[in-house]
Amino acid sequence: MNTASEIKQKFNNGWKIPFFTIWTGQAFSLLGSSLVGFALIWWMTETTGSATVLATAAMLEFLPRVFIGPLAGTLVDRWNRRMVMLIADSLTALATAVLIYLVWAGDLQIWHIYLLMLVRSTAGSFHMPAMLSSTSLMVPEDQLTHVQGLNQLLQGLINIAAPMLGALLIAFIPLHSVLALDVATALLAILPLFFISIPQPKLDASQMEQESSVWQDMRLGFRYVWDWVGLRNIIFLAVLINLITMPAITLMPLLVKNEFSGGALEIASMQSSWAVGFLAGGILLSVWGGFRRKILTATLAMFGTAIGMLLVGIAHNVAFQLALTGIFIAGLMNVLFNGPAFALLQSVVDAEMQGRVLALVISLANAMTPLGLLVAGPLADKTGVSAMFIFASLVFVISGVFTLINPDVRDIEDSQVVVSHEKRTTSQIADSVS
Repeated sequence: MNTASEIKQKFNNGWKIPFFTIWTGQAFSLLGSSLVGFALIWWMTETTGSATVLATAAMLEFLPRVFIGPLAGTLVDRWNRRMVMLIADSLTALATAVLIYLVWAGDLQIWHIYLLMLVRSTAGSFHMPAMLSSTSLMVPEDQLTHVQGLNQLLQGLINIAAPMLGALLIAFIPLHSVLALDVATALLAILPLFFISIPQPKLDASQMEQESSVWQDMRLGFRYVWDWVGLRNIIFLAVLINLITMPAITLMPLLVKNEFSGGALEIASMQSSWAVGFLAGGILLSVWGGFRRKILTATLAMFGTAIGMLLVGIAHNVAFQLALTGIFIAGLMNVLFNGPAFALLQSVVDAEMQGRVLALVISLANAMTPLGLLVAGPLADKTGVSAMFIFASLVFVISGVFTLINPDVRDIEDSQVVVSHEKRTTSQIADSVS
């Protein structure tokens, strides 16, 4: 078995230039994709005015992340990760280039956009686990949380800036010119991948001798997670937290309207407070890097999020400023949980399994949002949205306490726990699933 830290020992000297060259290109590409996403949504809104069209587009962009993710992660572990990223970025750019021609020629149809979103989402299902699993091989372990802080900060900045920039661009330049920006930023992501090497996981002799199908490798990934109790519990906690948090955040406009008798300004204030907290968390984590034990940072963030959610829940009809403070704390703590949690997975999961494990986490997290809303919507209509925030606070407290008292989770970073797990090699697990 090869941990990420073992493989990247030779890469650690001078890691910053190659990694951040790739990271910067990917950051520009992500911004370009977000601009195009906003522009296309607005074009469909303006052209059709149909909620069904918008919902269909959203589903086509969402579904591959849930259903293709586990397969994509398996293939990422089988293939060269640099090539996976390069091909995924190239396909996205090519699909956008075709759309540019259709817009320029005046032949753009709604189904063309549906197809583009499907292609982009499918490519992203391969790209994200490839990038995350490559990060753990390029970045020293003690810097992984710093990098995750930068990732969270970048995401927060794009979430704020992309809609504003997109609105500004489509007001002054034609749609095909906005789409061209996506192709240009994609090239910034593609070019470094031609010249910068990314370490690959090394299989041991027993693994190289053992031929397996994609299906067997996928089952191996599920079995790997299931057999490692600490890892299984961490993924369960992450999925549970996403299940509870995202519906509450999504229903925030309803909270402001019903509980505070607020309007558009108050809704914008709440959403901005969450966004500013998210940015503050990204800055803090990228600079500080969290505690040496990543699980400790994530656990304390659970309790911090519980406080923020509780403040929002008890502030109804009393103090809107208290709700603003609570949602700011929740946004900040969201970063301090997610960043260390992903860094933890990158540091303890074996390098040749990271594509599968990380893709599984991403797929499950994405699947929880609609499931959570399916339950939370009718429940909030009966109990009020503030009750959802109080319930979310309770879930965070229970999750934090569970992490502290459960040794499989609490001690997952301890070397003896990892060594004990690694005594069962992937080839042994493969024997049990074949």
